[in-house]
Amino acid sequence: MKRYTYPAIFVKDEDKNEFNVLFPDLEIVTDGRFVEEAYLYAKASLKEYFLYAEKFNLDYNFPSSFDSVRKVANKDEFVLLVDTEIDEKELARRD
Repeated sequence: MKRYTYPAIFVKDEDKNEFNVLFPDLEIVTDGRFVEEAYLYAKASLKEYFLYAEKFNLDYNFPSSFDSVRKVANKDEFVLLVDTEIDEKELARRD
């Protein structure tokens, strides 16, 4: 089993009344109507990213430190660590 943990920046979009989520190391973006939904979508997006990366043996950036991402986030944004796990059975089902 492989585990991936990356910092993600959560931004409240007042116009759309939702939360946008950005993984700066991977250039993944997702959103959700409320923070819990955005977090779950972030986990799902991270999993899909690494299922694809593992299946096709693609290179990817290693995670930045939590503190370095927190320093670049604006004061009205917050950073959370988001993780996912992938096992060999999941990769085999993708073939």
